[in-house]
Formats: sequence, C-alpha cells, structure tokens
Amino acid sequence: MAGPYAYENLRSSWGWLALLGVISLIGGLLALANPFAATLTAEFLAAWTFTLFGVVQIIQAFRLRGNWGVFLWALLLGVLTLAVGISLLVRPMQGIISLTMLVAIVFLVLGAVKLMYSFTLRPLSGWGWVLASGILSLVLGVMILADLPWAAATVLGILLAIELLSNGIFLLILAFGLRSMGSVSGQAGP
Repeated sequence: MAGPYAYENLRSSWGWLALLGVISLIGGLLALANPFAATLTAEFLAAWTFTLFGVVQIIQAFRLRGNWGVFLWALLLGVLTLAVGISLLVRPMQGIISLTMLVAIVFLVLGAVKLMYSFTLRPLSGWGWVLASGILSLVLGVMILADLPWAAATVLGILLAIELLSNGIFLLILAFGLRSMGSVSGQAGP
C-alpha cells in the first residue's frame, strides 16, 4: 500500500493530468472534425512503429548470432516487420485499407468470443450486457467490411477520436477527483 507521501505527490499532479485531459479532448475533437486526416495520422503512426520495431529487431538479431536458430528467427521477424512498415510508408492508402480490414476482423473475432462468453455467463446477472457487446462488435465488423474500401477513409480516424475523447474525459475526472481529495491526514482539499 502506498504511503502518505505517494498520495500527496499524486494529488499535487492534478493540474498536469487536467492539462493532458484537455489536450486529449482537443485531439479527439480535431479527429472527429477531420476523420480522414486522423486516419492518415494513425496509419503513419503504425507505419513508423513497424519500421522502428523492425530495425530494432534486426539489430537485436545480430546480437544473438551465437545461436543460429534464434538468430535466423529473430532476423526474419525483424525483416518482415520492417517490410510491413516500409510498405505502409510507401503506400499509405493501401495501408489504410489493410489496417481497416484488420480492425474489422478484430471486431468480428471479439464479437464471436464475447457471444460465446455471454452464454457461459448466462445464469449470472448482467450476462445480457456481454451478449449485447458481442452483437455490437459483430455488427461493427460487418459494417466496416461491407463498406470497404470507402470505410477505410474514416474508420481509423473515428476510432482514434473516440479513444482520445474517452481518454480526455477519464483524465479530467481523475484530475478533478485528485484536486478535491483531502490530504491523507484528513484535511479537506482546497
């Protein structure tokens, strides 16, 4: 359990958390205002992440040269990841379509898993919420796939906007909760 000093440090950081929350909300609103630009930004972020991971993985592979089996698998992983990153950088529109298709598949898989999970929870109260969440995930996945390639122009941007907005709201709630929290010794907050 954290001591009084840790709680005071956390409480004193409320202003920074509020600032991060506002920045996240602004980013979310901008992403909603221009979902295509946000989609392109998400694609470039994924492209650079794959590229950097591939480079680091290749470097790491050469540090493992003593074990040829491990070296070859690590090198292959690095080269493939680097190739994906470069491909996304060179052909961003095709990358957007591929990433959007991947998101749709993830929704479909998660939806199916949630449906199966909901039926195992059936005797418990609230199992219907898991069922509804599974159905929603399946519907979103089907809607995205049915509207490809046109959905690719906005889906990633809208998902990014939702993430930024929810993150901003969470950070603001946390920040103002910390601000109003009294000190550990029982004193009231400002």
